Formats: sequence, C-alpha cells, structure tokens
Amino acid sequence: MTATLDPARPAAPPAPRRRWHRLLVPIGLAVLLIVTTLVLHAVDQPDPDDPGFLAPVAAGDDGGSRLADALRAQGVPIRRETDTLHALRAAGAGPTTLFVPAPDLVHPDTLAALTVLPPGSRLVLVEPSRRVLTGVGLPLEPTDRRWATRAVPPDADGAPCRLPEALRAGTAAVDRQRYAGPSGTDRCYAGALRRITWGTEVVVVGASDPFRNDRIDEWGNRVLATGLLGGDRPLVWLDLPGPAPAPTGPSWSPTPDDDGTPVPRRTGGRDDRADPPPNRDNPLWDAFPPWFWAILAQLAVAGLLLVLWRARRLGPPVPEPLPVTVRAAETVLGRARLYRRAGARDTTAATLRAAALDRLLPRLNLPPDTPPDEVAARIAAHAGADPERVAELLHGAAPKDDRELLALARDLDALTRTLAPHLTEGDPR
Repeated sequence: MTATLDPARPAAPPAPRRRWHRLLVPIGLAVLLIVTTLVLHAVDQPDPDDPGFLAPVAAGDDGGSRLADALRAQGVPIRRETDTLHALRAAGAGPTTLFVPAPDLVHPDTLAALTVLPPGSRLVLVEPSRRVLTGVGLPLEPTDRRWATRAVPPDADGAPCRLPEALRAGTAAVDRQRYAGPSGTDRCYAGALRRITWGTEVVVVGASDPFRNDRIDEWGNRVLATGLLGGDRPLVWLDLPGPAPAPTGPSWSPTPDDDGTPVPRRTGGRDDRADPPPNRDNPLWDAFPPWFWAILAQLAVAGLLLVLWRARRLGPPVPEPLPVTVRAAETVLGRARLYRRAGARDTTAATLRAAALDRLLPRLNLPPDTPPDEVAARIAAHAGADPERVAELLHGAAPKDDRELLALARDLDALTRTLAPHLTEGDPR
C-alpha cells in the first residue's frame, strides 16, 4: 500500500524550527561582557592590602608620593611610620595630624588608641569599614556605596558644608562611600566626608582618590588633600605594609600617660601574643559589590529553571502530521537501508512477521491475543502447510545472515499472498 501525493491539495509549509541559539548566544555574550567588565573594574580598583598603597615613598598610581611632595612644599614636616605603636608615640608628642590611609590594616587592639591624641590633633581615616568605626568608637556607620567615585561639590545634596578645607577645594572626587552620623557632625560631599570631635578631631573620607598619585590633580583633589593633612601641625603618616600583628608584650590600653602620650598597659594580666590572628574575610567577597553576587545567583537560578524546562516530560509523545506526503515505498526503502546499515536482522525479521500477522489474523477472524500454536495450526490448515513449518516461519529464531533474512521475507510474502492477497491481486480461491 502506498501513500500518493494529492496534486489538488497544496503541500503544508514546513514547521518553523526553534533555534534557541539565536536567543542564547546574545544573552551569553551580554553576560560575558558584564562579568568581564566587573572583573576588570575589580582589578582596576586600588587594594589597601597592596604594598605601596598611599605610601609617601611610592611613585605608582596608587601611591602618595605626589601628595607628600606637595605637603613638603608647603613646609609640613612628614614622619613616616610603619608600626602603629610607633606612630602613636610620634603623634603623642604634641598637636599632630595622624594620617591612616588603610585603617582596615590596623590591629583591632590598637584601634581605640587612634583617638587618644593630644588636644589640637587631627585623625584622618580613608574609607574606614564598619569594623574600624566600631573599634575606634565613632558614632558613624557606612551607608551607600557607589560603583565608582564621583566628583561632587561640598554641598551636593543641599546640606551646608562647614569644613573650610572642603569649601576651598570645591568639587572633588570623594563620593564613593557615604557615612551617616549624628547631627552634630560636619557633613560634606553628600555624606562622603565627615568631621566629628570625639576626643580628637576625626575626619572620615569616603574615597582614596584625592590622595592617590593618579587622581590628585583632578578637580579639587589636591587642595582637599593638602588642606586635610597640612596646616601648622606636623604629619605622622602611618604606612602599614600589611595587616598589623597583635601588639607584643602587655596588651594595648588607650589610657594616656601623664604627658598625654598613650602607653602600653597590662589589662587582665594576659599576653596578647597568645591571641589568635584576626579573622579576615575572604578577599574574593570584597572584590565585587554585593549586587554582583545577587545577579550571579539570579542567573544561576534562571539557568537551572531553563534546564528543567527544556528537560520536562509532561506526557507521552504526541503524533503530528507530516508536512508533506511521502510514498510508502520510499519509507520502507529508507527504513530497510537503516536496518541493513545497523545489521539489525532480528528487528527486521520481527517487523516482517508482525506485518504478516496483522494481515493474516483478521483474515482468519482470530483476535490479536491468540496463542502462537493455535495461530500456526489455523494458518497451516487453511494453507495446506506443515504447522511446525508455519510456526517456525511466524515465531522462529532471528536469521543469522542476509540470505536467511531474504528467504524469510519471501516465504512470509508467499504465505500472506495465499491467505490474504491484496485487493488488486484477486482471490486465488
């Protein structure tokens, strides 16, 4: 039986193929571009842990040698210290400006001593974290943080700025990390610069750009940096090469001596050398802003949902009509070539026997679940053949080679032509 193509009916157009790569490729490129931008931005940002960060002797982009030269040109004496206790000793000799460009590197045991300075001193902290502000005891807390530093005027948000150094500098690149504090503090650059008197005059700056070699000449950065660190006070520059170790010997106490100098004192009779090292966070988490990890988690969830949606199995396959009519002979020939290429003689024999039974059983009025012995006996009786031969023909073993398969096909065709001829062949009985 063959299926012919009806010329009167136009062939159905082929169904459009779903090419998901047309959607996934642009999305993948966009994600790759975003991730690459975030990584390059994180690499480009200065790291306070790097040696030479805002150091007065470092001439690199993140160094502070140009700021140190500008201060010396104004007659400001600079004393560079690489140890916190030595810096506190130097700052305790009289009214001094203590500059801490990397406060996160200061050991927690010595943070509280930073504000115990002689009257008239100033402490300048660059981008202190919440841990540092808590350790120092300042009533400030970090709030908003920007993707990149922005240059804004001192009264950017409409609030008046009362810090003379900021008013002289005008617009400066300070707005990156903002801080919230009590109403009595001086607030400039939308909260990115705060001045508070807390035992010592403390100035908190929310960006390192005004002090760095590569950004000091932009906007009013130089005027702001030299104004905060200059004046008639000597400058003690705390240049820590890395995380400061715990103070050895007696534990540090910020109690001043008779001359106002903080001194080491023993508290509780214990030795800080037995203290465990400070628990530092994983630097990978700090390399990217929090919203990056949120986007990454959302993309992972979206990818998981896409995989589950594409792998769904909601029911059995649904047959669909072919877009064109194909002749039965072409289908049989194509399937036969596939079977031959795969060497599937057993599958071919089973297909031929099933097709023969589909034609013979209705002819003999036998149900499909008739036992094989009864089917062989009924067919042999009508065809006048040996029942064992018919049983072997319909339910025997698979052919061993192509010659046996061809013989099986011929015998099955002869049997079906005898008992169930095609409509065009006539009935031989």
